[in-house]
Amino acid sequence: MSAQKKTASSLIGAALGAIGFSALAGLLVTVMVAPAIAVTGITANATIGIFDGLPEYIQLGQQKQRNEIRIKKGNGSQRIATIYDQNREEIPLDKMSDYLKFAAISGEDRRFYEHNGVDPNSVARAAVGLVGGSSDSGGASTLTMQTVRNILVLEAFNDETLSEEESIQAQQEALEPTAGRKLREMKLAIGLEKAYSKDEILAGYLNIANFGANTYGVQAAAQQYFSTTAAKLTPAQAASLIAIVQYPNARSLDNPENFERNQIRRDFILKAMFKDDHLTQEELDEAIATPVDEKFLKLNKPSNGCFAAKKNYQWFCDYVVNSVKDLEALGKTPEERLQNWKFGGYTLYGTLSAGIQDTARGVTRQYADPNAATFNLGAAAVTVQTGTGRILAMAQNRDFDNREKAAKGTTAVNYTADQRYGGSRGFQPGSTYKPYTLLAWLDAGRGVNEGFNAGITTLNQADFADRCNGPWGGEYKFRNDAYETGRYTGVSGTAASINSVFLQMASKIDQCDIRDIARSIGVHRADGKADGSDLYTMPSCVIGGCDNTVSPMTQAAAYAAIANKGIYCKPIAVDKVVGPDEEELPGQDAGCHQAIRPEVANTAAYAMQQVMGGTAAASNPNDGTPYIGKTGTTDNSVHTWMVGSSTRAATAVWVGNTRGKQPLRQAAVNGNSAALLRHYIFRPIAQRIDASLPGTAFPGASSELLNGQPTFVPDVLGSTVDQARGVIQNAELSMKDGGGVASDQPVGTIVRQEPASGASVPKGSIVTVFRSNGKGAEVPDVIGLSFEEAKARFSAFANVVESCQSSDDPLADSDLDKVVKQDPKAGGMASNDRTVTLTVRRAEC
Repeated sequence: MSAQKKTASSLIGAALGAIGFSALAGLLVTVMVAPAIAVTGITANATIGIFDGLPEYIQLGQQKQRNEIRIKKGNGSQRIATIYDQNREEIPLDKMSDYLKFAAISGEDRRFYEHNGVDPNSVARAAVGLVGGSSDSGGASTLTMQTVRNILVLEAFNDETLSEEESIQAQQEALEPTAGRKLREMKLAIGLEKAYSKDEILAGYLNIANFGANTYGVQAAAQQYFSTTAAKLTPAQAASLIAIVQYPNARSLDNPENFERNQIRRDFILKAMFKDDHLTQEELDEAIATPVDEKFLKLNKPSNGCFAAKKNYQWFCDYVVNSVKDLEALGKTPEERLQNWKFGGYTLYGTLSAGIQDTARGVTRQYADPNAATFNLGAAAVTVQTGTGRILAMAQNRDFDNREKAAKGTTAVNYTADQRYGGSRGFQPGSTYKPYTLLAWLDAGRGVNEGFNAGITTLNQADFADRCNGPWGGEYKFRNDAYETGRYTGVSGTAASINSVFLQMASKIDQCDIRDIARSIGVHRADGKADGSDLYTMPSCVIGGCDNTVSPMTQAAAYAAIANKGIYCKPIAVDKVVGPDEEELPGQDAGCHQAIRPEVANTAAYAMQQVMGGTAAASNPNDGTPYIGKTGTTDNSVHTWMVGSSTRAATAVWVGNTRGKQPLRQAAVNGNSAALLRHYIFRPIAQRIDASLPGTAFPGASSELLNGQPTFVPDVLGSTVDQARGVIQNAELSMKDGGGVASDQPVGTIVRQEPASGASVPKGSIVTVFRSNGKGAEVPDVIGLSFEEAKARFSAFANVVESCQSSDDPLADSDLDKVVKQDPKAGGMASNDRTVTLTVRRAEC
């Protein structure tokens, strides 16, 4: 509330305001303290010293109140959670029922608008009480003084610099039933009246007052006890709430034992309201006739925290609360943001899509039911919008429960997120890490059509350059998942997830380049540094086999960048913030930027599209929206993944062991193979996304990166096979032995190669070589010769036979008795141990 001068005062109030405080102090001492001196024996000077060092006035500052988390619903929004340190919602006076305001004035301070914070008549009554031996001078308290007292109590309660004992002592000092405390209240109340208007003080009183347990302010009290707002309270309800404020423990409505005491005080307030002309006789009679009992109440138990949030949104709520330290709208530093959040009054508008979230939670729990598994089954799904980083869905198979004794099948660990946001330490990514090697390969100018021999299953780790953590040494033995062999390109190797292909790629580039390109699109260890600088780089990381444990959210955001032409956006959960003063503030900044060259991302996406017809075929939504993707299975199928993206949104699904190492390929859940659950979860989420955010075609591969930097086929004619293999491999090509062919060259000499030397081909292409069998001879052209002449020409061949062909007109046939056909044909090389057939035309055969 803003501090301003009061707007109206009565004659008595004006007179008090005109008296200097020193004079008023003397008056107060005379009227109130003198009887205390007579009774206790303290000196007047000591009592007047109470005023020394006090501030001129205390501020009606903002009090702790509730925070809300909301998400979009239709054209409006819906609240999914309420988070608070104190259950309070501050509202202005014009949003409170007049009955409530009149109940406070008639019940607590009938001359509120007539005095300037201290009511001399009440002071006199309190003095008489002291003379009579009463230690409680409460009758002298005005609403303004009660407001001062409530502020002092709450300041002591909220002061985190105090120990628990110090806080309790400070609260007791603000409540001690002594003349000294009353005098302090009086001075501060007079100062408060100088700084604020009467309406501001009344609103402050009604927003600050405690209504039992952790409920503060009339709005929260109206909601809790009557399931309504402060603006809609009836006379009976309003008076019943005001009846609580003096003695919350004895009169609050959350305990049936307090009903009778509350009703006695309530009826007193109602009669005072009638006497002050704030109620009609009919209103009074109706209110008095209403008993304070269970039927009178409409209890709405306060729902504080993410455990009390709607089930569909508990994990998102927990993630948002853990992200408060990043919300720059709440302060300059993480500490200031957390402190402001604790003080409350903020509304955070989340990014979640209710429709996509409902589907994600439904299918995740349906297929990965933790209570149906015989092992510690975990599953999580998270969807991130491309181009914005907005988290559209966050679900897992276990409900949120952060109580000390959590229910069976629940957890307080968010499987979708990093450890610093309430998540786990992450999970091995398996083959979903392979696209980062593909990106680095393409960024180095290599091509997706380059070829690889999948039969290679042992590599020398010394061949893996690593300027970050190398060098490495020793043999690295691995296998392909289905023991594949043969030739694969970068595209087909991606579609089939061939380990050998990606390890061969990695052996030709620097491992640090793989790390850096992964970092550029947000990849980092869930329990490590947020910038990914501590990602491991040993060769096994290429196929997701090292300890680069990541969260599903990290994978979803990285794949979203690949799908969005290399533009990376950090995942965000808050679209906007509305502060305690209703000012709209910015939400989280996704920091979208070009992290990877578009041609590199687009070409990787081209290869990853083929996965949706390969290892990820079971996840393909087949609804007209193109997808890129990658599956992942760690050693012994302890963890399984499916990560995919359209041009609009990326989804990561993880299914695995939360504890233990049960192979998912050897387990079933509700009759379904546990290794396939990722597909059963991913596909319906993708279909739901596509129904509201249909994707478009991907741009396609860069022509320059299809073949990459081409190489030229070397000339290996005349070489031995071993010599040729070295030359071909040096050209980054593969050699295939085509076998022996007829040739007069020495046995084993290469006499033919395909493609021919000088051809420009993608690196990794196959060159097929053919060896001389040493039995070849040139085939002469003997057409038109006699058989004897022709046979002489074939002297190098062991077996020459004649085949007869009858002439149709022997008298006129110029080819009579001549060779008209030969096998083998002239001009080539043929094996000299084969039969040569010469066809001779004869008059008769």
